[in-house]
Amino acid sequence: MTSAKKVLLINTHLTYPNWSEGLLNDSFNQKAKDFFIEKGFEVLETKVENGYDANEEVEKHIEADIIILQTPINWFGAPWIYKKYVDEVFNSGLQSAKFLSGDGRTREDLTKQYGTGGKMEGKKFMVCATWNAPKASFGDPSQTLFEGRNTADVLIQITSNYRFCGVEIVQDYNCFDIFKDGDIAGDLKNYPNHLQEAFGID
Repeated sequence: MTSAKKVLLINTHLTYPNWSEGLLNDSFNQKAKDFFIEKGFEVLETKVENGYDANEEVEKHIEADIIILQTPINWFGAPWIYKKYVDEVFNSGLQSAKFLSGDGRTREDLTKQYGTGGKMEGKKFMVCATWNAPKASFGDPSQTLFEGRNTADVLIQITSNYRFCGVEIVQDYNCFDIFKDGDIAGDLKNYPNHLQEAFGID
């Protein structure tokens, strides 16, 4: 009998009382959880703000077939608690040699590229992000801030950690313009469709 596939949902919202309570990110996280349970996955969860054990997080990553980061974009990146999480968890994964063995380069084979030493092949990683930025600010060279860059370009400091460890990066999902003219209800409704397509789940 084949065991159920596993998904790790990491919610890294950071609460600012009376300003940003995390309800939107919780809602997207719950949508993903409901979707994967319905599809027969075992769901592993981490809410970074509530604390974690780095070694246990390594084991969750090793168990998971799919890893999803749910995050607000605060000052053009994930909240600072996520950087701390990455430093602690990925350092543990490096120390134990469970995530990777070196950076991929060897003196014996100079064709080996930097970033090819990962041991997590076969896993997939996705970012689901909430933004104040409007969708129109991406992919348009006439836009002052991002100068034509897309969301994947802006999120590369997050996704590169996983690519470095051999994980496949799939198309991110985004909820834009959350404080003004965004379509939050529509984005929540369409999220399961994106998950199904991005991960090729029937």
